[in-house]
Amino acid sequence: MSKTPYFTYIVLCADNTLYTGIATDLERRIEEHNSSDKGAKYTKARRPVTLVYSEKHLNRSQASKREYSIKKMSRKKKQILINI
Repeated sequence: MSKTPYFTYIVLCADNTLYTGIATDLERRIEEHNSSDKGAKYTKARRPVTLVYSEKHLNRSQASKREYSIKKMSRKKKQILINI
């Protein structure tokens, strides 16, 4: 089992879309989305992004499974999850 926690997160993009991902360092990852070439292709054209939701997991497997389940949700269900 990994000692490094993983996070599943949702960011709100400048065009009002939602992007879901996983990371070990949320602050660094949000910075990458906003100003680095390491940001996701999807978010590069939709900057700036704002972190609106995160969950902590014990390992990458749990975080990835949760990311997958969130990505399958409708926009409405995601909005309920993040309380918008």
